[in-house]
Amino acid sequence: MESKEYPGKLTPFLVLTCLVAATGGLIVGYDIGISGGVTSMDPFLMKFFPSVYRKEKQNQSSNQYCTFDSQILTTFTSSLYLAALVASFFASSVTRIFGRRWSMLAGGVSFLVGAALNGAAQDVFMLIFGRILLGIGVGFIGQSVPLYLSEMAPAKLRGMLNITCQLMITIGIFSANLINYGVSKIEAGWGWRLSLALAAVPATIITIGSLFLPDTPNSLIERGHDEKAKEILRKIRGTDDILEEYSDLVAAGKVSKKTRHPWINIVKRKYRPHLTMAILIPFFQQLTGINVIMFYAPVLFKTLGFGSNTSLMSAVIIGLVNVCATFVSIGTVDRLGRRLLFLQGGFQMLACQIILGTLIAIKFGTTGEGTIPKTYAAFMVLFICIYVAGFAWSWGPLGGTLVPSEIFPLEIRSAGQSINVSVNMLFTFVVAQTFLPMLCHFKFGLFYFFAGWVIVMTIFIALFLPETKNVPIEKMILVWKAHWFWNKFIPDKNEHVSTKEMAMI
Repeated sequence: MESKEYPGKLTPFLVLTCLVAATGGLIVGYDIGISGGVTSMDPFLMKFFPSVYRKEKQNQSSNQYCTFDSQILTTFTSSLYLAALVASFFASSVTRIFGRRWSMLAGGVSFLVGAALNGAAQDVFMLIFGRILLGIGVGFIGQSVPLYLSEMAPAKLRGMLNITCQLMITIGIFSANLINYGVSKIEAGWGWRLSLALAAVPATIITIGSLFLPDTPNSLIERGHDEKAKEILRKIRGTDDILEEYSDLVAAGKVSKKTRHPWINIVKRKYRPHLTMAILIPFFQQLTGINVIMFYAPVLFKTLGFGSNTSLMSAVIIGLVNVCATFVSIGTVDRLGRRLLFLQGGFQMLACQIILGTLIAIKFGTTGEGTIPKTYAAFMVLFICIYVAGFAWSWGPLGGTLVPSEIFPLEIRSAGQSINVSVNMLFTFVVAQTFLPMLCHFKFGLFYFFAGWVIVMTIFIALFLPETKNVPIEKMILVWKAHWFWNKFIPDKNEHVSTKEMAMI
C-alpha cells in the first residue's frame, strides 16, 4: 500500500547530510574486506598464528577443505562482532537520549582507537583487544546510521538514500581488497600493519562528519526540541509547507515520550510484526552465505588452490562487482519495491550456490584433494560474482540497513534497531566462528547448506514481508494493518494514525 506523500524535494542539504552519515558504512565494509585478506598473508600468520602458518605449509597438497581450520584464527576475525553485539544495546540508549549523531561520534572514536591498536599490535592480546574496540564502533554505527538516513529521507526517496550506507559498505570492502592486494607485495612483510591501520581513515571521516551533522527532526522532537526540528525539516524538505509532516512527527513524539521502557514495550503483541522482522531479517541475511564469500574470499580462493596473489585479486574483482550491483538497488528500490528485489535476489543466489557447490564437488570431491585449472577457476569466479551481485541488490542493502530501519514506530525505534544489529552481529559471529570448521566437515556441501536457507528466507519474504516503498516512516503502521497475516496483531484504534486512515484499509 502507498500513503500520501508529504510536500518536499531532494535538496542539496539533504543529500550532503545523508552522504556524510552514510560514510559510517565505510567502517563496516573496510573491516569485512580487510580481515579476510590479512589472514591470508604469510607475514601476519607467522607473527600471530604460527601454528596456522606451519599447518598451511605442511599441508599444501592434502585436504584443501581443512587447511585453515584454526579456532584462534577465527576468534581473531569474529571477536569484533561479539563486541558489536554488546555495544549495540548501549548504543540504543545513547541514540534515544542524546540523538543519532552522538552515537555516530562514539562509534567513530572507538573505531579510530581500535585501528591504531591493530596497526601497532605486538601480540595476539593487543590484536584482539583492538578488534573489540573496532566492534564497539561497528555496534554504535550500525545502530545509528540506518535510523538517521531513514528519518531524514522523504518517503519516496527513502530507499535510495538509505542504501547509500550499503554503498559505502561495499566501497569499504572494495577499498580494503585493493589495499590488501597492494600491501601483500611489500617484501619487508609489514604490509598487514598498513592494512589494519588504514581503518583509521574511514573512522576519521565519520568522527569529524558527525560533529557537523544536524540531528533528525524525529529525534529532536522525541527529545523536546520542537522548534529546532521544524527548522531542520524545512531545510531538508526545501519548502515551508511542512505542517502535515511536522504534525505527524509531533504526534509520534508524544507517543514516544509516554514510552519510558522501549525494551519492555517492544515485546507487546501490537509490536509483534516489528519484533519478528527485527530478529528474522538479520538472521536470514547472515545465512545467505555472503559472509563466507566476503570475510574469507582470499582464504577461500587460496584454500581452493588459487595461490596467494591470485586469491587477493579475485577478492578485488568480487568487491568491484559488489559496488556496481549496489547501484542497481539504489536506482530501482523506490520504483520496483523491496519485495521484488528480495525475491529476485534470492532466486539468483540460490542458483549460484547450487552451481558452485557442484563445481567444487567435481574437483575436490569428499577428499579435498585436487587442483583447479585456470578456465575452471574463471567459471567459479564468474558464478561467485553473479551470486554477490544478487546479494548486493537484494539482501545486502534491504536486509542490512533499509527495511529494519524503516519499519519501527518512533517509541521503539532505537530498541528495535539495536535488536536488529545485535542479531546481525550474533549470527555474523556464529558464521565467522564456524565457517572454517564447517568447510572442513561439510566440504562442498556447505554451499548446499546455505542454499537451503536461501529457499526458506525467500518463502518467508513472499509470505510475510509487506511492501514498504513510498510509505512515510511514521505511517508505516498502515502497512502492517493491511497485511493478511499481521493485521490481527494491530489494534483497530491506533495512536499513530487517525480512525479515518485506519478505516480506509
